Amino acid sequence: MDANKILSTDLIDLVFEGRNKSYGAYELRTQYNKRLRNSLVITASIALMLLLGSFLSSLTTGNKKGKVEIKEVQLEEIKQDEPNEPPPPPPPKPPEPPKVEMAKFTPPKVVKDEEVKEDEKPPEIEKLEETKIGTVNQEGVKDEGIVAPPVESTVVEAPKEDDANKIFQKVEIDAEFPGGTSGWTRYVTREIERNIDDLQDDGRSGTVVVLFIVDREGVVSDVRALPCNEAGVGNCLPPSSKLAEIAVNAIRKGPKWKPAIQNGRNVKAYRRQPVTFQLSE
Repeated sequence: MDANKILSTDLIDLVFEGRNKSYGAYELRTQYNKRLRNSLVITASIALMLLLGSFLSSLTTGNKKGKVEIKEVQLEEIKQDEPNEPPPPPPPKPPEPPKVEMAKFTPPKVVKDEEVKEDEKPPEIEKLEETKIGTVNQEGVKDEGIVAPPVESTVVEAPKEDDANKIFQKVEIDAEFPGGTSGWTRYVTREIERNIDDLQDDGRSGTVVVLFIVDREGVVSDVRALPCNEAGVGNCLPPSSKLAEIAVNAIRKGPKWKPAIQNGRNVKAYRRQPVTFQLSE
């Protein structure tokens, strides 16, 4: 090859000078840059399409995110028991019955007349017809069938009910989540957001009412979702809904509650807690 052609010729042409260029290796080497460029363009295009599709999908699913709405139960005003009226004064003591005339019974004793004492003489038979025989001599009215007054009965107060294990339906101060209403709202919102995908798959908005017992130490037990005929709320969801399952688990696994208060002391009482979930349009 001439020197001038060597300066202007590609390296591949110099390598394959005088060799069989139609074998295939020559063509593969000459088209290598073109194939590399085409593969990079195709790969970049596919990656761009995937990225664009993921972005559009996130925008679509983001509009379906649920809005959490927590409603506190509205408890009825508890009617305070009226203070006990002072006990009525004791009945007047019945008047003492009139004294009945009695004659002392003197057992018979054989003695001489001069040895008989005046107070030991037996009463005359005529006087005993309307006189009651007793142990002493007593002046009074004639015994005309007077009935002695009944013996006064002693009233024993029934023991008060031991309400240590009593479960109150209504109390003066209801059991409360630690931190109050705001603390409960933060807690249940966090639990709902952790299960937001399951709630969206369930696709139902509404309210569930959870009934449970808080004992005097604040321990929660007997947690269950009420059926709609007992819940008494609008747009009620049944106990089989996903929201009911999430709410029951949140209360069952949550912290201790502040116990209810009745007459200034902690008592064991029921607690109704509604939870509402609303899907955005």
